[in-house]
This record gives sequence, structure tokens and C-alpha cells, in this order.
Amino acid sequence: MFEWIILAVLAAVILYQLYATLGRRVGRQPEDAAPVPADGPQSDVKTLDQTPAAASGLAALRARQSDFDVGQFLAGARLAYETIVKAFTAGDRDTLRPLLSPGVMADFEAAIAAREAEGRTESAEFLAAPRTDLDKVSVEGDTARAVVRILAEIRTRSTGPEGEGVDDRRTADLWTFERDLKSGDPNWTLVRVDVAEA
Repeated sequence: MFEWIILAVLAAVILYQLYATLGRRVGRQPEDAAPVPADGPQSDVKTLDQTPAAASGLAALRARQSDFDVGQFLAGARLAYETIVKAFTAGDRDTLRPLLSPGVMADFEAAIAAREAEGRTESAEFLAAPRTDLDKVSVEGDTARAVVRILAEIRTRSTGPEGEGVDDRRTADLWTFERDLKSGDPNWTLVRVDVAEA
């Protein structure tokens, strides 16, 4: 009888640990997103409430570019993120080159070349629309920089000497985009990629 009690206690402890681990939330979930009002997203207010550090930089940017819109910028950043991730996994250098600074392009090129040397190919798809938030904005001279926090769920498929594989993962990154305010080109360039806390 005593042994049955011990086994029951052990089973309860193991089940509790499994529940605690499997039930843990990592990163922001879709339901964490603020509801969108009926008259459209209020990107400026919601983003700055979440990241006060962006407020002073945003004011400086708008002093130089009065039509800067946070919602449009974040939509563009999300599109750039999806395009860059898919082009990187596909090894599409021509798509990457105009979107990246020379330094970032060199890092991506080295990773693509290493993958090709190993005889590997990859493709990527997004399991849900990536979430983008404005983390920081700064203006130094004629250069504007915007740091975007990006949360994404990505499925990559790879083939190599050992066969095929599928990997589902959740990523949290900080992507820094840069733009010359004197230039007539409205596009922003990716100049830095950092890993963020989920």
C-alpha cells in the first residue's frame, strides 16, 4: 500500500511538471495584439505607448519628413522582412542586394555560400503574419534609423546530404533600418540584425 502511495505522488509531480512546461507561453501571442478600431489602426499612439523611447526620435524624424507614417512604415518593414527571409533561404542574391547594406549583404552572402558548399537548399514559409513594432527611432545628421521588433513563426524546409527536414520555430528579432533623409529614394535599407528577447 505504501508503494502505491509513493507511485501516486511521483505521477502527480511528473504530470504537474509536464503541464507547467507545455502550458508555458513564449513571446507575445496573437491574442495579445491590441484590437484594431473600426476606423482603422492608430499605429502612432499604440506603438508609442508600448515603446516610449521612440517618441523623441519620431518627433525628430517628422521634423525632417513630415509625412512619415508609423503604420505605413511598419507595413513596409513587415513586407521587407518576409521578402528578405524568403530570398535568403532561397539564396536569391539579386533580391537581397538592393534591400541590404553592404555589410549585412556580405554576412548573408557568406551564409548562403556556406550552405551551397554543403549541398543544402532551403525554403521558408510563414505560419502567421509576422508582428512588427516600432522599438526606437533616431536621427543623426541626415541619417534616420528605425529599430523594428519582429516576432514571427517560420517553417523552413531543407534538403541536404542527410535528406530532408522541416523545422518550425518562433523568432524574435530587432531589425535596424536606415534612410538618407536627403535622398529622393523613400526606401529604407536593412543595416543591422539582432536577436531580441521573445
